[in-house]
Amino acid sequence: MIKIFKLKSIISIKDFERKDIDYILDEASKLEDIAKSKECCDELKGKILGLMFFEPSTRTRLSFETSMKRLGGNCIGIESTRSCSVSKGESIADTAKMFEGYSDALVIRHELEGVSKFISDIVDVPVINAGDGAGQHPTQTLLDLYTIKKEIGQIDNLKIALVGDLKFGRTVHSLSNALGLYDNVELYFVAPKELKMPQEVLHDLNKKNIPYTEVDSIEEIIDKVDVLYVTRIQKERFGDLDEYLKIKGAYIVNKKMLEGKDVIVMHPLPRIDEIATDLDNTKHNKYFNQAFNAVPVRMAILKTLIKNNPKWNHME
Repeated sequence: MIKIFKLKSIISIKDFERKDIDYILDEASKLEDIAKSKECCDELKGKILGLMFFEPSTRTRLSFETSMKRLGGNCIGIESTRSCSVSKGESIADTAKMFEGYSDALVIRHELEGVSKFISDIVDVPVINAGDGAGQHPTQTLLDLYTIKKEIGQIDNLKIALVGDLKFGRTVHSLSNALGLYDNVELYFVAPKELKMPQEVLHDLNKKNIPYTEVDSIEEIIDKVDVLYVTRIQKERFGDLDEYLKIKGAYIVNKKMLEGKDVIVMHPLPRIDEIATDLDNTKHNKYFNQAFNAVPVRMAILKTLIKNNPKWNHME
């Protein structure tokens, strides 16, 4: 059992202390060769990961599946509400209890905030929140932090801009909370007034005395920052299509904008038009590396949680 890591499940980045994050990042770095198929591993041989995806996903789902298989385990899962008995009226609680019987850990994505926490309270296997509505996306945050540390060498003492949909973007909510655990970090929030960072996130930062600045223009901050973390405007979160169309394309980062600047560009993907393709072949592009980093980081998470589960240790 890995006693240094105390969390049974990963629901919110707010549950982490800095030492928990640093542990996962260190473990991920040790697993890179396995993630790149340079080495084989059967650490989780015979274990099954249950993927409960009630909302569409490409990278998150595939990277969890890849991570489990790289560790020697297997996966079962659903890809939408339509593909399971919830469509027939079965409760999510009953679906989760069924999955618990088949799996050694559960990964859950749902459009409603709080579903992962609810499920973690009724099952005895680790639960991983893979995104709940506009709430949290903690494992995305861990791979974001891993990318920053890997590309720059540290997380402390950096100036980081979060750009785009800060209201509905669960990735930026979690990342803001996590960056508050590091020393001398300054945050810049770049968003139109309709999509500003929620007050509850700002409240958390104020409690920790984390300095942040809210602006509505990338040009205002581009010469100040080490990291530009860009997000798409999320069409699916808008009730009114006209409101989305007014804001769509508000921020576009391109090669010319970054000429002569020492800044890395990250994006949780998928991108629409907010990062021009002319940035893809420049030194600034770290978003594809970021996508790969999901595998070693999620390998570290799965290995740690499943091996820490009393169910595992009883069987051992």
